[in-house]
Amino acid sequence: MKKVICFILALLALGVILLLPLPPQIETTKGVIALTLQGKAALAVLVMVVMLWVTEAVPFPIAGFMGLVALVMTKASELKPLVQDGFGNSIILFFIGVLIFSAAIAQTNLLKRLTTFLLYKLGHKPSAIILTFITVGAVLSGWITAMAVAAMLMPIAVTILKDAKVEPLKSNFGRALLIACAWGPLVGGVATPAGCGPNPLTMTFLKDLAGIDFSFVDWMLLGVPATIMMIPCAWFILIRVFPLEPISLAVAKEDFEKQRAELGKLQRNEITTLVIFLLTVFLWICGKWIGDWTGGAIDYLGIKFVAIACACLFFVPGIGVIDWKTAEKEISWGGIILIVTGLSLGMTIYKTGAAAWMAQVAFSKLGLLHPIAIIFAVVLGVSIMKVMFSSNTVTGIIMVPLLIALAKQIDIDPLLLAIPAGITSSLAFLLVTSTPTNVIPYSAGYFTIRDMAKAGVWMTLASSACVTVSIAIMGRLTGIVSW
Repeated sequence: MKKVICFILALLALGVILLLPLPPQIETTKGVIALTLQGKAALAVLVMVVMLWVTEAVPFPIAGFMGLVALVMTKASELKPLVQDGFGNSIILFFIGVLIFSAAIAQTNLLKRLTTFLLYKLGHKPSAIILTFITVGAVLSGWITAMAVAAMLMPIAVTILKDAKVEPLKSNFGRALLIACAWGPLVGGVATPAGCGPNPLTMTFLKDLAGIDFSFVDWMLLGVPATIMMIPCAWFILIRVFPLEPISLAVAKEDFEKQRAELGKLQRNEITTLVIFLLTVFLWICGKWIGDWTGGAIDYLGIKFVAIACACLFFVPGIGVIDWKTAEKEISWGGIILIVTGLSLGMTIYKTGAAAWMAQVAFSKLGLLHPIAIIFAVVLGVSIMKVMFSSNTVTGIIMVPLLIALAKQIDIDPLLLAIPAGITSSLAFLLVTSTPTNVIPYSAGYFTIRDMAKAGVWMTLASSACVTVSIAIMGRLTGIVSW
């Protein structure tokens, strides 16, 4: 019944906005900004879809499809451009390629080997283990989906807690360690475009709406320093908010050798997966340089082409790391539908002028701030708005086109607004429900929603500062962001 009521309210909101008169024009230094009938219809559909996303009255992907249907019925757009903007966007290939990589790696023991080795080498004090989990999660999630990394770390953490006879909800070490299983992947997900959905989405919006070709290396120059700064912040906040009780976690060398013996030598599929993975990372980073070096003869090594081309290698006869039935089950097709329908919605909001109007109404005062203050305001604002939108991808879909439109209105570099918003869209430290990356460790039962929120407030402030410093300093030094 609750879902029925929420669904009806979403439809009522759509109808009410459609019936409202057009607002007066807004005078700006660059001319008049007016909301057209098409723009108002697009905003009405956006409100309806956001209400469906937030309340989860229908599944996220279906809410996206309903948005496309409503855009056509309200004449905000025709169906063909909607399909071209969403399903016809090459970003789909990137997402499918990255998800195939995650599925293939999950079929091997590579991640388990790495974690077992690091836990043995880096010490067995509770505080050291928490730092290890954050660091390992951050490093891995730069290349593998954050959800997959959290799913790998969580059972290892639970095993450590059970061996130490730690009871759920009765130990600060248990709380901190399981939250670390979520925070590590979240922190590392901003390091590269492959880390999480909002990153390539932001790059796509910049290309399509602002004509800015933002490369894989460009993103890393801003994202990696932010990740490096957030790792010690996350560790310090967790051990401060949850003071660790003394726990014996001595792991004998014999136990480590036993675990290594159980894993055995590197298997053929693990070696093959590692080679394909390293090849992909090399081409992602060096693709542009290879194109320049060959004089444009090899000019197709963009991140999307590389992702799908290298993902195909997993299925080549004789390699056979993973079969299609397994990969098909592991790939989040619903997530892909959410992204492509969201792209269609975001592009329509921009094309109809609704994004420019909304940006002027809601964010026009940003132009009065110093560029560094603008970055911090965007990061903190998006972090707070994530609580309402309840999804990383949804937040990016809504916020990035608005901020690109605003940047054009107030004559500042679109990167100054879009990149902070894109990075922050995936930093969900406050609510367990904001991302599956948080839900997976929460399901182990060692911390409460309140526990995460208590530490998440401080991490949200710390991450806002880290992202601001990274973009302000590295963006200026590398010439990526200008003001």
